[in-house]
Amino acid sequence: MSATSVAKSQSGSSESKTEESPEEKVTARRGEANERANNREALLRRPVSEDGANVHRLISRCPPLDENSIYCNLLQASHFADTSVCAEVDGELAGFVSGYLVPERPDTLFVWQVAVAEAGRGQGLAGRMIREILRRPACAQVRYLETTITPDNEASWALFRGLARKLGTSIAESVMFDRERHFQGHHDSEMLLRIGPFSESAEPG
Repeated sequence: MSATSVAKSQSGSSESKTEESPEEKVTARRGEANERANNREALLRRPVSEDGANVHRLISRCPPLDENSIYCNLLQASHFADTSVCAEVDGELAGFVSGYLVPERPDTLFVWQVAVAEAGRGQGLAGRMIREILRRPACAQVRYLETTITPDNEASWALFRGLARKLGTSIAESVMFDRERHFQGHHDSEMLLRIGPFSESAEPG
């Protein structure tokens, strides 16, 4: 809440002066920081094994994503580097998408996890990273994209439904891993989203 006082100017006239509360000053500083971040273009690149530990830290700060072991993240950044992507802002890891071509179905890219640091959210970075992977030579034959999402993860539902619209294709939903059958009640069901088919020329820029 701001307090307003009236002060005399040197000319003798009255002018209104607004004094910001500490809370408003903090909010303003955060807004300025976010604006500066929005003006910085993220560098998208192929991950390397040395990114594994940073990926692990990033995912730990991105609930409700499940944390994997650092070893798993090292494998994502090395064995699956052609179908994964890092986003850097000022040399810091701001986002990571892991994916792989489904065994025996090389026309299908499975997106494993999408993680975006708080400072990089609201800028369309997640969609940019997925589109970057789709443009890679490793995905030249990809005509379908799959991922799993828990029912309450609204941000992910919006992301992939928006991607399907941009690709001009349909999206099918089904249960891939059931809460009781597969997770024995310890995890929400994972819904499979299958987007496609789409053509190479339909890939959004």
